[in-house]
Amino acid sequence: MDIHLKIIGVLLILLALIHSIFPKYFNWNEELQPLSLINRQMMTVHTFFIALTVLLMGILCLTCSNELIETNFGKKIALGLGIFWTTRLLIQFFGYSSDLWKGKKLETIIHIIFSILWLYISTIFLTLYFN
Repeated sequence: MDIHLKIIGVLLILLALIHSIFPKYFNWNEELQPLSLINRQMMTVHTFFIALTVLLMGILCLTCSNELIETNFGKKIALGLGIFWTTRLLIQFFGYSSDLWKGKKLETIIHIIFSILWLYISTIFLTLYFN
């Protein structure tokens, strides 16, 4: 289980860093222009805090894997993280329209990769809690 937490830690840190390219990749300067100032800024601020949260989860997995595995408090944290990532997995299928990826090769590949990632992370955290 320790190796899985280390792998998840690295993956989450990479995912957090990827958030830094979102504004340019998704062309937010142009795409968000029709929105009010508060909505534009909420996108930026919320993206920053999502990235920070994911980064801190990754650091937690890398630096405290033994505590997550061996302590009751760590197992409770793992349950919370398992619920968080299971919810993210469900959002992948029920929160986003399949029109965003169906029939598009690259988008379908990304959809599948992230679905597998959310499933992997959810499974590890929930398994850690229930075992």
